[in-house]
Amino acid sequence: MNDYRPANPLVVQSDSTVLVEVASPRYPAVRDQLARFAELEKSPEHVHSYRITPLSLWNAAASGMLAQAVIACLAEFGKFELPENIRREIVELMSRYGRLKLLADDGQLLLVADDATLIAEILHQKRVQPYLGPALDRFRIAVASEQRGALKQALIKIGHPVEDLAGYVEGEHFEIALREQTLAGQLRFNLRDYQIDAIEVFHAGGDRRGGSGVIVLPCGAGKTVVGLGAMAALDTNTLILTPSTVAARQWIDEIIDKTSVPASAVGEYTGQSKQVRPITVSTYQTLTYRSRKGAAMPHMQLFSERDWGLVIYDEVHLLPAPVFRITADLQARRRLGLTATLVREDGRADEVFSLIGPKKYDVPWKDLELQGWIATADCTEIRVPMPDGLRMRHAVAEEREKHAIAATSPAKLDVLAHLLAAHADDTVLIIGQYLEQLDAIASRFDLPLVTGRTGVAERERRFAALRSGEISRLVVSKVANFSIDLPDANVAIQVSGAFGSRQEEAQRLGRILRPKSDGRLAHFYSIVSRDSSDQTFAAKRQMFLTEQGYAYRILYAHELLEQDSVGDE
Repeated sequence: MNDYRPANPLVVQSDSTVLVEVASPRYPAVRDQLARFAELEKSPEHVHSYRITPLSLWNAAASGMLAQAVIACLAEFGKFELPENIRREIVELMSRYGRLKLLADDGQLLLVADDATLIAEILHQKRVQPYLGPALDRFRIAVASEQRGALKQALIKIGHPVEDLAGYVEGEHFEIALREQTLAGQLRFNLRDYQIDAIEVFHAGGDRRGGSGVIVLPCGAGKTVVGLGAMAALDTNTLILTPSTVAARQWIDEIIDKTSVPASAVGEYTGQSKQVRPITVSTYQTLTYRSRKGAAMPHMQLFSERDWGLVIYDEVHLLPAPVFRITADLQARRRLGLTATLVREDGRADEVFSLIGPKKYDVPWKDLELQGWIATADCTEIRVPMPDGLRMRHAVAEEREKHAIAATSPAKLDVLAHLLAAHADDTVLIIGQYLEQLDAIASRFDLPLVTGRTGVAERERRFAALRSGEISRLVVSKVANFSIDLPDANVAIQVSGAFGSRQEEAQRLGRILRPKSDGRLAHFYSIVSRDSSDQTFAAKRQMFLTEQGYAYRILYAHELLEQDSVGDE
């Protein structure tokens, strides 16, 4: 075949799947490009499978990538000629982003297009009609301002992503400047180049193309600092939503340490405190609190407590459904989503796109690792056989129970003991899903424990003890998955996880990705019960990190236990 190029790593198929040979020398180069416009679906050892989806292409288009660049990548790295239907589909789908625009004209919100046929089609879509006003002419439809979010949601569901250029209210003015040196440590503080780029892309010089969207950066790369830079660019009252009270307080500390905002102007709105100030930090849990099932959510009123000019959604991939609903009514406010991964296990990534905004900026994790901004990480999966009696229980159990049986196998504890001994001089997090398992680990190894049952003050004390070096081991549940700053932790040992959650795996690795002052490697271990549902789910959890270039070394327990050490050689 004249068009066959065996040295290339890609096979692009007519069903929009892309197969990638991992052993190819050209794999690292194409992997980072694929992540911009395709989604990883399967990642076995030798051939990874990606899929080109409408949403992945619209995010690429929104970030400034052209259809011609996508096609050029697939053509350059493909073993065979690019299927013509894929070429046409890419052009067609990416051209849809921006064909429909929301504009403001003399106080009136308008849905506009240059194509009269497209406007006619939209007018006849039953799913969209409830959110439309009258057609003003062949190219413009009036839209009630309160329907701005709902209309965007409805249009993306029928394959027509809207570019929202209707602008934003400025919010109440509040001066915010970044310090030249931190307040606490009196250290020089400079934005990194990629942080400056992310802030500029989000702000876009203050024009209508800026002001809403998602910034995707690895854990440890300074997403909070990007949020502070966006606040300083806008000088406005800001509401910040976080996954936990501990995360909220870390935001408050960072605001006071790295900006000109006085402590008196920063409010904490959580279960412990209800302060509303020009800069207010809250949690998703607080906002969605109900006194009983079906009752109202009284704290949702926080969205209208002040004239917010910016709402920041930290770990936006965790956004709960009620906050999505209120966000649909906040489309006139600037919105910034921060996350390490846009993966949502509930399939609502299209709602992040339509309600928070499209992906505006991301950087491959390996790029930042090479530049020294995040630690180099070594990932190892250790497969442990289950005891015979447990294997039988696992074999006859219901599907949901299978995972708990395999994930909490006591055979994992001997491997854990070996890893702790091998990393005696390191700072180690032991992370798990099941509380009884974590209690048993804390008891056997006499280690401090942080779970959802641990009070906020005690959580903060134990995290601070790890940061200060007072302790070097900490057992944590999923409460430590997100937005917890533990810069000196360099070893994470995962004993159990949430089924096949890719976002959780990325967040857990992220706990140890702060660069180390002595240049030490970060080690991420996942202890998995062999030949079980635990192993199957582990493979799913690893997919996002595989997409970012991390390779998992596979060891069997007997191989590990025969080694004298497993740390840095």
